[in-house]
Amino acid sequence: MTPGELRAFCLSFNAAVEDFPFDTQTSVFKVLGKMFALTNLGARPLTVNLKCDPEDAVRLRADHEGLIVPGWHMNKRHWNTVTADGPLPDRLLRELVEDSYDLVVAGLPRAERLRLDRP
Repeated sequence: MTPGELRAFCLSFNAAVEDFPFDTQTSVFKVLGKMFALTNLGARPLTVNLKCDPEDAVRLRADHEGLIVPGWHMNKRHWNTVTADGPLPDRLLRELVEDSYDLVVAGLPRAERLRLDRP
């Protein structure tokens, strides 16, 4: 996946925005103020931090050794760092980004989740 494709995919989710709270290079993708993806789109290799169910995180790290590792500067139990421009299938990467978004949305207050469902 290219940096442009990753950015476009992250922004394709309902109410997703890109923010730069840390520096001008680090893109933070948020839904209603909560982060679901963090990346430096100019870095090589291209990696992205994604929220993940703790049990899935361990399994993914074992299944994709070196491509999916504990989240860099994140809670290692709930976040993975995924190499986006390597041999990992784009389909899997898209699923991981979507799962991250869904996990964050699930943690939002009910009123905010309902607001996301409105057209």
